[in-house]
Amino acid sequence: MADLNKQSKDYEARQQAHYDQIGEAYEAHYSDEWSNLYRRRFLYGPLVAGIDLRGRKVLDAMCGSGQTAEYLLSQGALAYGLDISPQVIEQFRAKLPTAVGVQGSILNSDFDSESFDAVFITGGLHHVHPKVPEAVAEIHRILKPGGWLCFYEPHTGSFADAVRRFWYRHDNLFEENEAAVDFDDLVRRNADRFDFVTTRYSGGPAYLLVFNSMVFRVPLAWKAGYTRPLLWLERNLERVQRKSTSCFTMVQWRKRP
Repeated sequence: MADLNKQSKDYEARQQAHYDQIGEAYEAHYSDEWSNLYRRRFLYGPLVAGIDLRGRKVLDAMCGSGQTAEYLLSQGALAYGLDISPQVIEQFRAKLPTAVGVQGSILNSDFDSESFDAVFITGGLHHVHPKVPEAVAEIHRILKPGGWLCFYEPHTGSFADAVRRFWYRHDNLFEENEAAVDFDDLVRRNADRFDFVTTRYSGGPAYLLVFNSMVFRVPLAWKAGYTRPLLWLERNLERVQRKSTSCFTMVQWRKRP
């Protein structure tokens, strides 16, 4: 157990150093107008669908510089951000002075129990592998009864994941512990904690070449030329996507009383 805890802390330290190093490029690619357009159409709308955030205390967990928290603020929420990297938390605080930015670990957040109405994660859980179940347990602790856990993550059991596993091993943009989330296992582990309200499979060409342009080394100037047709294609593909053909899974879970 001690070795596993030490390994987890080592991975977190490496993730912190890694994102301090790539933070400037990450911000440029994931906060440009085209990535933000993708977020609004394919991530944020489905994540908050049917949830009234006005006046609610919500957490953008593993927040980066605060793209998701910015959207949550626009929905009337009282937004907090949590991230392991001091550099991106500085960016978060500078960008969103009306939100609260906290540097810390999702594995041990130090937030009070039952203190949040909702927790949102946009692609952060796969960075804490193999401690994803522990991260979800910590989120369960800080959620109020009836509170929402809404997140999207790359998932196991897809063609995209087979490609991703090879890519992660050979690309220095990724740390060696990063891995797709096994949703079936996560559901089994949390069957007595959450009601599983919605599950959605998505992610196609626009997810890869618009939202993840940094991963594919696409020059930012190119995105204006191809984003809109790829968004149209993505919307139409999404109607027929299943687990095996999608890049990520998006869920809304609700904490049981």
